[in-house]
This record gives sequence, C-alpha cells and structure tokens, in this order.
Amino acid sequence: MNKPDAETAAPRPKQLRDLIDRRRLGKRLLQSELVQSAGSALIGWSLNSIWRSNRDTGTSTDWQSLLEGEWPVIFALWHGQHILMPYAAPKDRKFVSLVSRSVDAEINARIIQRAGYEVIRGSGGRDQGAGNRKGGVKALLSMRDALHRDVNVVMIADISKGAARQAGKGIVTLAKISGRPIVPVALATSRRRVLEKTWDKTTINLPFGRRCLRLAPPIRVAADAGEGELDAARMQVTAELNRITTEVMKAVEAQA
Repeated sequence: MNKPDAETAAPRPKQLRDLIDRRRLGKRLLQSELVQSAGSALIGWSLNSIWRSNRDTGTSTDWQSLLEGEWPVIFALWHGQHILMPYAAPKDRKFVSLVSRSVDAEINARIIQRAGYEVIRGSGGRDQGAGNRKGGVKALLSMRDALHRDVNVVMIADISKGAARQAGKGIVTLAKISGRPIVPVALATSRRRVLEKTWDKTTINLPFGRRCLRLAPPIRVAADAGEGELDAARMQVTAELNRITTEVMKAVEAQA
C-alpha cells in the first residue's frame, strides 16, 4: 500500500497561513457594520414574513386571558426554538431579550431590536471565568431592573452548548430576585427544517404553513427560596416547557 505523499497529507505552512488569513478575512467581513446592518434587516424582514404567512391553528393560548394581572413576566424559551418569537409577542407590551455578549451574536441582537425589543447583553457560552461571571451578574440585575419598570423579559432557559432542554439556574434566580413569575412559551410551525446536527436541534421555520403558540401557567419562585427550592423550580420550568413544546408540535402536525 502506497504511503501518502508528505506534502499532500497535510497543508504546508504557507497553505495553512493562507487558510487562516482567509478565515480571518471572512470573519471580519461578517462583523463589519455594512454586513451587520444589511444582514439584520434582510433576516428580520424574512422572519416577519414567515410569521405572517403561517396561519394560526386556532388552538394557540390567549396571552391576555392567561396573563391578566400577571404582567410583567419572565418568558422562558428553549434554544433553537425561538426564532419567530419576537413577531408573536403582543404589540401593546414592552419586552427585553437577553443576548450573548459575544461579537458573533451582534447580528442576532440587531434582529431582535428591529422587531421592537430592547436588548441586554449577557455572558455567553459556558466559560466560567471571573469576567464572564461578572457579566452574568450585571445582566441578571439589568433584567431585574427591567421587570421593575414594567418591561417583560424574554430569556432562553437552557444554557448554550450545555444540556439541551434542561432549564439552567439563571432563569429561576431572576424570578427569585425580581418577584416576577416565569411563563414557559413554545411555538411551532407545520413547515420547518430541523438542523439535526446542532446541539439544540435548531428549527428553521418555513412560510405558508400553520402555526401554534402555547403558554404554560406562571411559575413562581419565593424570595427566600433555598437551593432545593430553586432546583425544584428549575425542574418545573423544564417539565412545562417540554410539555407545551410537545403540544404545539402535535397541534400543527394535526393540521398540516
């Protein structure tokens, strides 16, 4: 059996440098003001159009009747299932969304702002460094302050690149320090593409189908809740989010 030629088995130093340079150039282009501005406008327009082109199944939750007397609240979503959510929210309420502090999340922040939300930049990923912890605490306090000024908080419940569809501690801690309830939210469309290789099974919603949105009853966390009670609340958020996620999938499939 012939051995591979050393020069073809691995990139030569110059080839490797050229590859790295091209990747760096591509990243700089993606982070440029022009690309960020134009990209967020195009994506935002596309998502809004997709939302409008999907007809409701008639089985979605009535926001106003469920949340009468409860506003403002903390809306809990799953990673990868939240793409259309900014277009589903009531227009007569104010919302703020937590977005990663990473540079790569800038275009996502701009899309959310174009949809009419405020944005709070929080710690991203699973890095547990001191700087990241400081950023996380600052974001948590900013969300608490937003709730105190009657602005609803939209927050991804599971941790990026962590265990998918398992609520983290952050969202129940926010409920504890703010005194505001958590409301799990799930949305599905009958026409969609699931990116199976992604850790969170990211779902790309497609136009011209049916849609369903469900809210679970508010979940409260006591101001004096200990670790055991926080864990119990976290498990309740997980169970309720998974329950209504299953419900919306079944609702749109029944009318597909």
